[in-house]
Amino acid sequence: MTKNLMTRIHPTAEVSGSAQIGDGTQIWHHSQIREGATVGRECILGKGVYVDFGVQIGDRCKLQNGVFAYHGATIEDGVFIGPGAILTNDRCPRAINPRGSLQTDADWQLGKITVKRGASLGAGTIVLPDLIIGQFAMTGAGAVVTRSVPDHGLVIGNPARLVAYVCRCGRRLNPVDSGQDQDHFVCTHCHENFRLNPLPQQGDID
Repeated sequence: MTKNLMTRIHPTAEVSGSAQIGDGTQIWHHSQIREGATVGRECILGKGVYVDFGVQIGDRCKLQNGVFAYHGATIEDGVFIGPGAILTNDRCPRAINPRGSLQTDADWQLGKITVKRGASLGAGTIVLPDLIIGQFAMTGAGAVVTRSVPDHGLVIGNPARLVAYVCRCGRRLNPVDSGQDQDHFVCTHCHENFRLNPLPQQGDID
């Protein structure tokens, strides 16, 4: 028999009546969850988190203080998002249209972001629209992600570059030295083996 988990919403948090909040989720000080958003079971949303309308968040996710997830974002199960990270939705932001009047929804195209299961976004990461962050991928602190990240990929910098692969446990994977077999990686911590695309050589990184 599954035990019912208690959902906790701090009195200072603002949660729309049309948002769906899963059992066991904790929403802390001054967070805002807008209309039509979905937050799964056993999530933790820290202080000052902003979840825009229609954003989808899976089960057992952690959004640290000051995370902003804008309309068009989908965050799958088990995702970690570090403090101050931003998931954007507009590649051509303007306050006004060419006629000089204030832009409306009709003046822009929504950009979507999907963060796949188990991925981690480091503190201060900025993700541009129309990208996918792969399963168990990881971004370094302060990364500006301008391209999709493959499963298990580790990207760092501005713009972010793929520099390594990481295991489900979060440690870097080591390439297995086997001649031409450059797609074989292993975790020396938990000893899991992976078949992944060969990493780009230094001269291939643009």
